[in-house]
Amino acid sequence: MALSRSVKYQIRDNPNSDFCCVPQCAMSGKLNSCVSFHHFPKDETLRKVWIRNVRRENLVIKRTTTVCSRHFIDTDVIPGGRRRLKEGAVPVLFAWNNYSLLPARPSVWERTQRPEDELPEEMDVELLLQCHDYDGKPEPSALDMACEKIEAQQLVIEELRKRLNEVTLKQSFGLERFSASDDDIRFYTRFASYQHFQAFWRQIEPATRRIVRVGTRAPTLTTTAPDKAADPPRRPNRCLPLIDELFLFLVYLSLGLKEKDLGDRFNIHQSTVSRIIKTWVNFLYTLLGAIGVWMSPEAIRATMPSVFGKYSDTQVIIDCTEMRCQTPSSLLLQSELFSQYKSHTTLKGMIGVSPHGAVTFVSSLFSGSVSDKELFRQSGIIPLLDKDMAVMVDKGFRVDELVPCKVYRPPFLSKKSQLSHEEVLVTQDIARLRIHVERAIRRIKENKLFDTIIPLTIAGSINQLFAVACLLTNYQNKPLVKAWAKES
Repeated sequence: MALSRSVKYQIRDNPNSDFCCVPQCAMSGKLNSCVSFHHFPKDETLRKVWIRNVRRENLVIKRTTTVCSRHFIDTDVIPGGRRRLKEGAVPVLFAWNNYSLLPARPSVWERTQRPEDELPEEMDVELLLQCHDYDGKPEPSALDMACEKIEAQQLVIEELRKRLNEVTLKQSFGLERFSASDDDIRFYTRFASYQHFQAFWRQIEPATRRIVRVGTRAPTLTTTAPDKAADPPRRPNRCLPLIDELFLFLVYLSLGLKEKDLGDRFNIHQSTVSRIIKTWVNFLYTLLGAIGVWMSPEAIRATMPSVFGKYSDTQVIIDCTEMRCQTPSSLLLQSELFSQYKSHTTLKGMIGVSPHGAVTFVSSLFSGSVSDKELFRQSGIIPLLDKDMAVMVDKGFRVDELVPCKVYRPPFLSKKSQLSHEEVLVTQDIARLRIHVERAIRRIKENKLFDTIIPLTIAGSINQLFAVACLLTNYQNKPLVKAWAKES
């Protein structure tokens, strides 16, 4: 049936470098010549069968890689001076099957000794089929188990993909990272919630198609030949989506971060951050400034809170605010910007709010040494007032002769030792109503850019930044008093 396994292999006088690659087989060219060594076939299909049978899946086949004749049945080896294998021969005899292909309980006919030439030719194929059932099909239960295993692996892949997306989102500093937390949205943008921010974005998104980016070159007028059309202007490449650019600008306004810090957070260059900030401050200044925030007397009366009973004709509540700025090196500029009230160089602006709390007027910024009366005169609010209106101001605004309307202002003590009972009540009533303009200014100064010392490097765009911050409060916040929302 096969070469006797009881042969004692002796060391040859002239050994060669042949060896068997089958695991647990120690045959090599150092032993006697009763064993021959055979190279792997060139046919890919047959070679894969050899590799699978010798149980060496990761086997690297070289010119010296061989299988000894011990692993082939005797009829597969053609005797002669140089032993060769029959075409299609496959190694099937190994140590793990005791070099035998016979079943555990052979039949009587198979146990009867016969000469080798009486064996039928079909025996080789039959033995091969016993060892390797190539036509066999897996049982249905095995297919079911394989399908279940594939489904389980797909679920694991989906879970890993979800975790990867979460990790990637956490590493990127953008709006979507904080979309699940209204507290984070409030901290970074001053908007009350993510839905609130999205509502504002939907209002301005159509206008972003016409946004003019700072730093882009204007198209030059060139004379071209009639037969050659001019190339269309190239659109600048964006490092961030438009909504994330707006988010970056709001973070800059809300937290007052340096451009270098923002560049590290958003993974872009510092110069790109500077261009984005300048682009969006000019865009929002133009867009929000084009919307008329000054309200008509009819609209004011329609939204008038009931607490303004005796002052129901109030059109606007006026107050000034000061923001500390970096001290310039020029002594002349220092004297102009120095504020006695803040004991520091400041920029001063005037805010006007309607009785129900909306910002309806924003002046330009002036030097800190200017008085409230002079700022009121130069702010441009006087042409907006008429005789049927009234303004509510603080004691520093002695503007009675400047305006054509009533002025509600707390009374002065003058030369009197104390205020009368009626004057005290008037002072309390006006102070109780004027406090709302202070709350509106506090909302504006929640933007840390104005709550710290403003650097002179942004002096060229500080007016736009201040106006945008004031106008954004009308979109970012809820009513100053919850009860007013029910009244309106």
